[in-house]
Amino acid sequence: MKSLEQYTRFIEEKIAGINLEEEPRKLYDPLRYFLSLGGKRMRPILTLISGELFQISNEESLSAALTIELFHNFSLIHDDIMDEAPVRRGKPTVHIKWNSSVAILSGDVLFVEGYQQLAKYTDKRLPILLKRFNETAIEVCQGQQLDMDFESRDDVTEEAYIEMIRLKTSVLLGCALEFGAILGNQSEETRNHLYHFGVSLGIAFQIQDDILDLYGDPELFGKQVGGDILSNKKTLLFLKAKAISEASKDARFGDLLQMAPTDSKIASAKKLFEEIDAKNASLETMNGYYSEAINSLDQLESKGLELGSLRELANFLITRKL
Repeated sequence: MKSLEQYTRFIEEKIAGINLEEEPRKLYDPLRYFLSLGGKRMRPILTLISGELFQISNEESLSAALTIELFHNFSLIHDDIMDEAPVRRGKPTVHIKWNSSVAILSGDVLFVEGYQQLAKYTDKRLPILLKRFNETAIEVCQGQQLDMDFESRDDVTEEAYIEMIRLKTSVLLGCALEFGAILGNQSEETRNHLYHFGVSLGIAFQIQDDILDLYGDPELFGKQVGGDILSNKKTLLFLKAKAISEASKDARFGDLLQMAPTDSKIASAKKLFEEIDAKNASLETMNGYYSEAINSLDQLESKGLELGSLRELANFLITRKL
C-alpha cells in the first residue's frame, strides 16, 4: 500500500509537468504561482486510490485526477476574489499579487485545462466522465452562490448550511472517487458507495475547516485565522452558537456580532463558543458525518475490496490539528 506522501509526490510531479503556455505572462505566471503553492492534493489522490481498487494504474487515472484538481484550483482562485481573501496556503492570493481581472482569466484557463485533461480518454468511459464532471461543476457553483446568499440572510438554518457545503465542497470529493470507479467500469451501486463516502467525508472535512478557522494554528492552517468571525460568516460553528444562545437567552452572542472586526472579536468568540459548548456541538456533528463516510466504506468492504488507503486518508483528513 502506497503512503499518502507517495501519492502526493506523484501528483505534484505531474502538476509541475503540465505544459502551460509562456505568453501572455500575466495569464500563465499566476497559474504557475498558484499551482506551486501545493496543498493536500486530497481530491486527485482520491481518484488515484479509487482507480487502484479496480486495477486501474495511477498513470491511467492521472488525467481524471488532474481534471478534479485543476477545477478545484480554478474554484479557489475565484472564491478568493469573491471572499476578498488576502492569503491562500500562507501566500498572497492571486488577485492580491496581481489583480482581480488577472485572477478571473487565469482561473478560467484552469477550468478549460481540466476539460483538456478529461478529453484524453477517448473510449466509452468519456461520456460518463463528462456527464458526472459537468453535473458536479454546476453543483459547486450552486454551492458558492448559496454561500454568498447566506451573507445577507439572517434565517440560515443548520440544514441549509449543510446543503450548501455539500454542494460547494463535498460533491467534488464524491466525484473524485466516482471517477476511479467509472474508469474501472464498475456498477452504479459501487459508484454510489464511493460517491457517498466522499460526500460525507467532505461535509465532515468542511465542518472541521470551519472550526479550524477559529481555533487552528495559523502556521499549520495556512489561512487567516478568525476570518469567518470577523465577517460574521454563517458557518456551522456560528449557527450552533446562535441556536444555543437564543435557547438560553444568552445576550453575549448578539454582543459579539456588534463588535468591531479586530483580534479582540476573535478572542471573544473563542471564549464564548467554548463556554456555551458550540465548539463541542460542531465537533459532534462533524463526527456524525465522518461515521457516515466510514459506513459507506464498510458497505464496499463487504464486496471484498481492500480499502486501507481510503481509511488512512479519511483518518488523516479528520485528525488535522485543532
